[in-house]
Amino acid sequence: MLDVSDPVIPQPFTIFDLPLHLLDNYTDWLIAQIQQQQGVHVVTLNAEMSMQADANPDLANVIQQAELVIPDGAGVVLYLRLRGKRVQRCPGIELAESLIRRSPDAGGEGKAASLFFYGGSPGVAQQAADQWQSQLPSLAIAGVQHGYLSADEYQDLCATLAAKQPAIILVGLGVPRQEFWIHEHRHLCPQSIWIGVGGSFDIWAGTKTRAPQWLRDNHLEWTYRLYQEPWRWRRMLALPKFAWRALWHG
Repeated sequence: MLDVSDPVIPQPFTIFDLPLHLLDNYTDWLIAQIQQQQGVHVVTLNAEMSMQADANPDLANVIQQAELVIPDGAGVVLYLRLRGKRVQRCPGIELAESLIRRSPDAGGEGKAASLFFYGGSPGVAQQAADQWQSQLPSLAIAGVQHGYLSADEYQDLCATLAAKQPAIILVGLGVPRQEFWIHEHRHLCPQSIWIGVGGSFDIWAGTKTRAPQWLRDNHLEWTYRLYQEPWRWRRMLALPKFAWRALWHG
C-alpha cells in the first residue's frame, strides 16, 4: 500500500516516452502533498493525449515534467496490461471528485483545502461549483472563473490565484490547452494541486451527462462522448493509431 507520509513519487512506468505513475491510491497521495505543501501538476493520460504528445514535442515536455501522470484512458490501461501491469483505469473526473469530497478535511489540523474552478463556458463553472457546494456545505471555494476572459479579466484571474493560493485548482480548458496553461501558470501557486479536468464542469453542472456505467465498465466511454460531440470524430482517429503502436511497436 501507498505510504502517504512519503512525498516522493515512485519511478514512473514509461509509455511512448511519457511517464505514467502507478499508485494504489492517488487521492491519498495527493492529500499528503496538500498537507505537506508540495505542489503537483496532475496529467490524466489517455490514448488521444499520448498521440498528440507524439506529434507535439512541447506537449510531451509538459507531460514529462508533471509530478503525477495517471492512467485515465482505456487504451493506456490496455497498453499496461499487454506488458504485464494489471492496473485499473483512474478517470480524471473521478480523481477530481474524490479530492473535492475529501477537501473539507484535507488541509491538516482540521482545516479545509480550498478549491478554485477555472474554465468552461460562461456560467458552467459557477453551476458546477454551486452543485458541489450544495452537496458539501463545508466546501471551501476560493474562486470560480469561466474560460472566456478579456485581457483585463485574465490579469485579474492571475492576481486572484496569486493572492488566494487555493490548495486545489481545477482547470477545464480541454486537452492540450489546459496542460499548457497549467505548466505556464503554476508558478502563481507553487504549493497547489493543479488538475486538468477537461469537460468535467459540464457534467457537474448538469449541461452534459457521463456515459452509463456499463459503457465505462467495458472501456467504451469514448463512444458516448462521440455520440454527444460528433465533431470529435477526427480526434478519435488517434485511437486506432494508438492501438496499432501499442500492439506492434511498444
